[in-house]
Amino acid sequence: MAVPAPDLAVLRQLGERVRPLSAAAERVLPVPEALAGLLPLGGLGRGTTVATAGSAASSLALALAGPATMAGSWCAIVGVADLGLLAAAELGVDLGRTLVVADPGPAGWAPTVASLLDAVEVVLVRPGHAITPTTRRRLVARARDRGSVLVHVGGRVTVWAEAPDLTVTAGASRWEGIGEGHGRLRARQVEVAVAGRRGADRPRRASLWLPGPDGRIALASPAPSAATGEPATPAALREVG
Repeated sequence: MAVPAPDLAVLRQLGERVRPLSAAAERVLPVPEALAGLLPLGGLGRGTTVATAGSAASSLALALAGPATMAGSWCAIVGVADLGLLAAAELGVDLGRTLVVADPGPAGWAPTVASLLDAVEVVLVRPGHAITPTTRRRLVARARDRGSVLVHVGGRVTVWAEAPDLTVTAGASRWEGIGEGHGRLRARQVEVAVAGRRGADRPRRASLWLPGPDGRIALASPAPSAATGEPATPAALREVG
């Protein structure tokens, strides 16, 4: 659902309609299984802030939001002009539970985001201007009080005055599918790292298909170890009996 010109009254009405459909008692929103092992809670903790960064920041944000929408939650996207709806659908986002809001500009940005945090479970933003510490604290408090997740999608990480609870970074990436100068891009392998607070002070890393040849998000390497953040080493086997 597109909202071309942010109207706070309309957003509040939407909030009254869609918020009761969520499972308010559920404190963790689901994420793709391939990403769950990298997150301290195995999903998106309600009331937290997340930033996606690097070569696939937009894809990571959509991938994180997708399962929540499929499970009945709502998502809002504010001012992320290069985030395509086709890509969102391919990464598992239910477009029927997604609000797309045009950039409201510096004056209207904070009130718009605050209203959406009241209305939906996941809010993806990319502000084109610096966010003051006071504004950030208010939005973080709003997300915490309402149990929403505020996701900063790529862009200039310096717009926030403080670090988010979690930062999900896409490092080196490699596309597959083009050979001999022609073909179709079918899959992308991305090195992903998660770091931050709330149990993520020690970075966790994994290589993911984003997406894989079958269109799904999947691990391209062994699952990360919860203790070290490195791929788990299989236990040695010995013959018995």
